[in-house]
Amino acid sequence: MESPIARLSGKPSSLTEFYTGYSSYLLQCLGTIDLGQLEAVADAFLRARKEKKTIFFAGNGGSASTASHFCQDLAEVGRKAKVEGFRTLSLTDNVSYITAAGNDYGFDAIFTNQMMFSFQPGDLLVVISASGNSGNVVAATRLALEKGGTVIAMVGFDGGQLGKMAHHVLKVSTPKGEYGPVEDAHLILDHVITTFLTAKLKG
Repeated sequence: MESPIARLSGKPSSLTEFYTGYSSYLLQCLGTIDLGQLEAVADAFLRARKEKKTIFFAGNGGSASTASHFCQDLAEVGRKAKVEGFRTLSLTDNVSYITAAGNDYGFDAIFTNQMMFSFQPGDLLVVISASGNSGNVVAATRLALEKGGTVIAMVGFDGGQLGKMAHHVLKVSTPKGEYGPVEDAHLILDHVITTFLTAKLKG
């Protein structure tokens, strides 16, 4: 079955036509997110802040950049709201460590090796993966659960393994392989959540 993006990409008459169709479809994708889970994620972040726990982020490719972006945005909430902020750490940003771990232990260990001694009971792990099946984020999720942490999965398609493992799941439902709208929606969720938390803490 042809995906909506594939249909849009068939023979668009103009960029304006393609943009209109893409943005309309992206809005539909955003409508598939479980709003109860969205509220639960905000509550989990606020609880971590209150308990002075660290919020870790991990992802691959485009999701790695979203992990870095989300980590930075959440770290800025305290400064913007002029209150005590969130403790955040992106596991995607230490290139030397990632390449060393990947070279010595395999790509599936690039996140778990960083978490081994720094991830503590009660900490949060936000894993971002369109498929929900990337080996290194699945391994990171397993380790976080073993260590008594809370896992938030931002996924697409059918949710994959992460959709079944995480405590809280923000799933953007799309056909398998349709990465663009999922990654777009994940970045929008970053901005929605962090802007909301800034406004809430200012109050």
